[in-house]
Amino acid sequence: MDLNDTLVFVRVAQAGGFSAAARLLSMPVSTLSVRVSRLEQRLGVTLLQRTTRRLRLTEAGQAYLRQAAHGVEEILQAEAQIDAGRHEAQGLLRITLPIDMGDEQLLGILSGYRARHPGVAVELVFSDVRLDLVEQGLDVALRAGELADSSLVARKIGQARWAPFAHPDYLKRAPALRQPKDLTQHATLCFSPLGRDSWTLMRGKSRANVPLRSAFVANDMRLIRQLAIDAQGVALLPDYVCRREVDHGQLVPLLPGWHARTDPIHLVYPGQRFVPAKLRHFIDETVPALTALFER
Repeated sequence: MDLNDTLVFVRVAQAGGFSAAARLLSMPVSTLSVRVSRLEQRLGVTLLQRTTRRLRLTEAGQAYLRQAAHGVEEILQAEAQIDAGRHEAQGLLRITLPIDMGDEQLLGILSGYRARHPGVAVELVFSDVRLDLVEQGLDVALRAGELADSSLVARKIGQARWAPFAHPDYLKRAPALRQPKDLTQHATLCFSPLGRDSWTLMRGKSRANVPLRSAFVANDMRLIRQLAIDAQGVALLPDYVCRREVDHGQLVPLLPGWHARTDPIHLVYPGQRFVPAKLRHFIDETVPALTALFER
């Protein structure tokens, strides 16, 4: 079935003749005639009765036109919408990211994108599980840590450096902390994936493995951060989740230059031949701001 034949028939019938339809479609009259004849042959009925002076729809032609015209307009509207979507950002942009990344600065970047593209709605899916973007219908992901090989396109936008932080009130009552070995005298707040009995800190080529006196151990980084804000001890935290608290004086970075592991942060999206405008604009416009945020 060639839907172009149907389109030609609809336009000929609506224009009232082959010559008028040929001008609308910018096609030769002979081509239109061949296409309508081919459609009639496929359907096994006469749709148009032609004379030298006029064109008349048969009963079958009238019935076919009523249904086909609606279908043709739906197809043309769908193509027009797709064409507009190729150039103008619109629709729903679904972004997945780790739970701890949802801070004010990131939301400000996303709000700026939306203000520039009001035709786009943004949905944030927070999850510490790496969701399958294609299966879950997600457009793009922010991911911290090493990436597995996949068909996804990845752009590095920064890194998360895990370093020691504490509240000023805790530091007032705690022993001096000038070098990593001093941590043995402190109450430590341990995010268990980084170690519950010891921390390994690095500075350049130097490396220190420090046994701990843990006050709290948890596998929830947000809880560990809150305990640090509550002046309960020293915590190893990614620097990007502590910036607001550092700026407001709620946390103090400790042991300058020393840090635990460093996790790369990537913007990840499915590889595809035609990148939707909403995603293309998101990548082009937010990558510089995200890089500035995570590389700060």
